Amino acid sequence: MEYQNLSFTLEGQIGVITLNRPQRRNALSLALMEEFIACLRSIGQNASIRCVIIAAAGKVFCSGHDLSEMVGRSVADYRRIFDVCSELMQLIQSIPQPVIAEVQGIATAAGCQLVATCDLGIASEEASFATPGVRIGLFCTTPMIPLTRAIGRKRAMEMLLTGRPIDARTAAEWGLVNCVVPAAELQKKTRSLAAQIAEASRFTVGLGKQAFYAQIDLDEPKAYAYAKEVMTMNSLAADAQEGITAFLEKRPACWKGQ
Repeated sequence: MEYQNLSFTLEGQIGVITLNRPQRRNALSLALMEEFIACLRSIGQNASIRCVIIAAAGKVFCSGHDLSEMVGRSVADYRRIFDVCSELMQLIQSIPQPVIAEVQGIATAAGCQLVATCDLGIASEEASFATPGVRIGLFCTTPMIPLTRAIGRKRAMEMLLTGRPIDARTAAEWGLVNCVVPAAELQKKTRSLAAQIAEASRFTVGLGKQAFYAQIDLDEPKAYAYAKEVMTMNSLAADAQEGITAFLEKRPACWKGQ
């Protein structure tokens, strides 16, 4: 597909989506989000893609919603924007491929939401994160959903109520991203992580990702009841039998994707 607001490239088994509105600080316009959704849907149906990296052009990772679309609109217009944004965030977690945020710069409001939503995140030392909506009279209500799940209630409330940014090291300590690296090493680190993920059975990784999000908000007994059934069915899969046998025979596994 031809995209106007993002680009998509394949690096072997790794798909790279790059937000490409640097002149607008990679703001999530309605058009960009619709292209993003279309791209993710295509990726989700492509078994040859084993992992996805979300990157951004320019100095800013993502500044959140495009505020030029947020003035003087109707109720229906605002609902449309937030419906599409919610669909985008949920799609990131529902496609079978793990998604890594490659954060080279500032990620604010819905941009911070995007990072928190991704399965994994690697940040440059130059990155920072904020949910500053409260300062312009528009509380970051939808960004707080993945943010709270990533870093916990008290830290999320601090970010939401003050709007103050946190640096990359703090983001890693709080669990918003997995690690922080020098800017020059960011792409190498994300691709190394993606390549490690791509080595595993795509069937097993997809099943595991689905199970992770299905159980995360269940109480412990329900989570165990669900997980043991998933693991039972996983044990019957061809890739599980192959992987166990290969381990016992001390040889590389030959995945079938089923």
